[in-house]
Amino acid sequence: AVPIQPSSFHEQVRLGLLERGTRSKSTAMTSLYPFYHSTDAIKDELEALATRCQGMEVKSVKARGDNGMERSIDLVSIRAPGASPTNKVFMLFGEHSRELISPESGLHFVKTLCGETDLGPQASDVLKDSEFQIVVNGNPVSRQQVEKGNFCLRTNPNGVDLNRNWDEQWQPEAELDPVDTNPGPRPFSEAETRIFKQLVEAYKPTTFLTIHSGTKGMYMPWAFDMEHLAQRNQPQMMQILKTLDKDHCQCPFGAAGKEVGYSCPGTCLDWVYDHLKTPFAFAFEIYTGSQVAAILRERWQEKMQGAGAFLQEHSHLGHRHFRDFFAEHPSGFVQLSSVHQHATNRMSEAECFGQFNPDSREEYNSVVDNWSSAYLGMAAMVAQDLQGGMLGANSTRTMVVAA
Repeated sequence: AVPIQPSSFHEQVRLGLLERGTRSKSTAMTSLYPFYHSTDAIKDELEALATRCQGMEVKSVKARGDNGMERSIDLVSIRAPGASPTNKVFMLFGEHSRELISPESGLHFVKTLCGETDLGPQASDVLKDSEFQIVVNGNPVSRQQVEKGNFCLRTNPNGVDLNRNWDEQWQPEAELDPVDTNPGPRPFSEAETRIFKQLVEAYKPTTFLTIHSGTKGMYMPWAFDMEHLAQRNQPQMMQILKTLDKDHCQCPFGAAGKEVGYSCPGTCLDWVYDHLKTPFAFAFEIYTGSQVAAILRERWQEKMQGAGAFLQEHSHLGHRHFRDFFAEHPSGFVQLSSVHQHATNRMSEAECFGQFNPDSREEYNSVVDNWSSAYLGMAAMVAQDLQGGMLGANSTRTMVVAA
C-alpha cells in the first residue's frame, strides 16, 4: 500500500525519538498512542481475564531456536463450559512486530469471547459450536522494540521473518527484501515458529487464521502456487470470504496466489492447510491508513467489473488481470515478481506506524470492533459448514486450473 505521509507533528516526534535514543520500555508507543497496550500490559490483561472468564485458560509455552535462545509465548484457550464444539479455531496474531494492531485485535477478541465488549451476545452464540486457541502476541520480544519507537521492525530478534520460516516450499534466500523477508537458516529455525508448530499440531484445528496489517485483504491458500486453486473446501472458503468481505472489508479476497514462476515460500497459511489438512485456512490483512484504504476500495471495485469477478473467484489474485492493482497496493500474501514489498527501509518510523496501525483512538476502536465481529462471523459459518450447513456442501471439490 502507498505509505501515508506523516504529519509535521509525527515527524517532529520521530526526530525527537532519534535524538533521545533508546527510551524506557514502551515509553514511545504509550506516550504517543496511549490506547495501545504494551507487551507487559497485554500479558497482564490476559491473566486478569482468565480469573473472571469462564472456560478461559492462559499458559506460557517455551522453546529454543537454533541459536539456543529461549522464547516464551502465551497461549489463550477458550471453551464454553458444557459446550461440545464442532469447530476448533486457532488464531495467530502478531507474527510481524510492527503490526501492533494485530495483537490489539487479538486482545479485543479475547475480551469479546469473555463477554466484555458489545459483541458479547454474539460471542456467546458462537461459543456453542466453536472453541478457540489464540496466540495474541506471536513476536513479543521484537514488539517490545517497536513499543520503544522502532516502528518499522517486522522480524524477530534474529532478523528472521516468522511468516517465511515455515516448512512449506521454504527457500534459503529472501524472495524480496533480505531485511524484511529473511526466511532464516532453515525451516523452523526460530523458537517462535517452533512454538507455533507445536501448538497447532497438538490442537489439530478445523479453522486456522493468521492476522496481519499494512493493507487490507482476505486470503485463502495457496500463497506459493498460482497454477492451482486450493482443492479442499475451495468453494466453501471462497463463500465465507465473500460473505465477510461485504460487511467487514470491501477489499481483495480469494486465493492468495502469485505470478507464475515466482515464489512466496514458507507461510503459515499454506503449511497448516497442507501439512495438517486443516479444512479452513485464512489470512486477513486488517488495516492500512484511511486515505489508502479509500483508494484501495475504489480501485478494487473497478477491477471487479467485467471479467474481474469471475477471475477473482475462479483464479488467483496474482492473475495478470489484478497485476496493476497489487503493484499499487502490495500484499504480504499476493506476490508479484515486479513489485518490491513495502520499502520500509526508506520509510520514517512515523510513516511505518501509519502504514500498519491506526493512529487515533476512534479509528483504533473501529478496527478492533469490526474485525472481532468478522472473526465471530467466520467461526459461525465454518461451524455451520462442518455441521452440514448451507455453505456449498454440495459443491464440487475438484481442482481448478487458473486461467
